[in-house]
Amino acid sequence: QVQLVESGGGLVQPGGSLRLSCAASGINFSIATMNWYRQTLGKQREVVAFITRGGSINYTDSVKGRFTISRDNAKKTVYLQMNNLKPEDAAVYYCYAQLPSRGYWGQGTQVTVSS
Repeated sequence: QVQLVESGGGLVQPGGSLRLSCAASGINFSIATMNWYRQTLGKQREVVAFITRGGSINYTDSVKGRFTISRDNAKKTVYLQMNNLKPEDAAVYYCYAQLPSRGYWGQGTQVTVSS
């Protein structure tokens, strides 16, 4: 059974930091491109960052310089370090594992940025 379990969300003040984790099981994690998406009410889910099996990384422009994606293949976990958070970063953050055959979503973790 495939599971992607996100954790690390919560309430943080503007300028604060959070570290999201996504622990995978039931997939060949080492060959997956791992993605972080986010979604707010009434908006489409958007990709925030991804990291390929080879370690190539890309970020959406709005988070460049503030967010860092990384992966630990031994732990089958992908991380998203989020620094200098802004109110517009508030969303439900989802982990997405992209494999050659299909993709899998996690259940999401809520990030709230408010003073």
